[in-house]
Amino acid sequence: MKAIIKIGLFLVLCVYVVILSKLVLFKYLSLHEILAHFAFRYEGPTWNEHNLIPFQTIFFYLFSTDINFFIRVENLVGNIIGFAPFGFLLPFIWRKFHKLTNIVLATLCLSFTFEFVQLIFKFGSFDVDDLLLNTLGGVIGYLPILICKAVIQNRQQHFMGRGIK
Repeated sequence: MKAIIKIGLFLVLCVYVVILSKLVLFKYLSLHEILAHFAFRYEGPTWNEHNLIPFQTIFFYLFSTDINFFIRVENLVGNIIGFAPFGFLLPFIWRKFHKLTNIVLATLCLSFTFEFVQLIFKFGSFDVDDLLLNTLGGVIGYLPILICKAVIQNRQQHFMGRGIK
């Protein structure tokens, strides 16, 4: 039964990553435009379209009055919420993701993969702030698990201290 649940969760993770890929990489592109990007007519990256300065985009969306509120929310909160399920699902599938450090690294790697693909295939722009926000999302997704673990450990220590086993 446990194996069936793990397989089910793995399939959920796969579907989630496919949907996330569509939302992150191909948000505004039609199928024809997506296929055109894979023609490998590489012209080199255009660095002026990318952000390599940490917090630059975040501060821009937080403090610029020229940007519509919904665009701000989509870009800041959307990046965080989009990666929260990743941080939540991984520990249920693989034991090595029971550590916060591994969740951070896995989320950072997935996020970097998306950003790198955007850079190479020009699906969008590489933004270091997306790495930060996406990784924060993975950590937020992992928080309920951390909280549950802490509560369980606290209760176990409480009962052990009373001599109840």
